[in-house]
Amino acid sequence: MTDDTKLRLNPFRSAPNILTLLRICLAPFLVAAVLDNRYRAGFILFVAAGLSDALDGVLARKLKQHTLLGEYLDPVADKLLLSALFLVLMYKGLIPLEVTVMVFGRDIGILLVSAILFAVAGRREFHPSLFGKANTLVQIVAVAVVLLHQLTQATWVVVLRAAALDGTMILTVISGLHYAWLVARRGNPAATGGPAAH
Repeated sequence: MTDDTKLRLNPFRSAPNILTLLRICLAPFLVAAVLDNRYRAGFILFVAAGLSDALDGVLARKLKQHTLLGEYLDPVADKLLLSALFLVLMYKGLIPLEVTVMVFGRDIGILLVSAILFAVAGRREFHPSLFGKANTLVQIVAVAVVLLHQLTQATWVVVLRAAALDGTMILTVISGLHYAWLVARRGNPAATGGPAAH
C-alpha cells in the first residue's frame, strides 16, 4: 500500500491536518487565558496558532498532502478560534459589541446560504473570495493587536488596534456583499453563461 493510499484511507496521518487539529485544541486554552486576564499567555498561544495555520499550508504544498478533510477542517479551525476569541474579548469589554455582532452576523448568513445551496442544489464547493481571505486576515490582526494592547500601550499598538477593528467592520460588510453577489451570479444562468446548478 502506497503512502498516498494510506493518506486517503486515513487523512489524520496528514501532517497539515494534525497541525489543524492541534490549533482547534488550543481554542479552550486561549479562552481560559483571556478569561483569567493572562493576556501574555493568550497572546503567545494566539501567535502559536497563527504560525501553525501558516505552517500547515506550507506543509500541504511541500508534502503534497492535500486532503478533502483538510479543505473543510482548516477554515472550521480558523472560524472556531476567531469566533471564540471575538466572543470572549467582547465579554471582557476589549472588542466593541458592534464589531462582534457584524462578524457573527456575516458568518451565520454565509453558513445559512451554504446550507440552503447544499440542500437545494447539492453544491458543496464555494471557495473563499479574495475579500473573504482579506477579512479573515484582518480579523486575525485585530485579535492579536487587541491582546497585545493589554501588554503595552505603545502608540503604534493603539493606532493599529483602531485600524484593525475598523478594517474588520469594513471588510465584513464588503466580503458579505461580495459573497451575496457571487451566490446570485451563480444562480443566474445568463450571468454564468450556462445552466444553474441543480
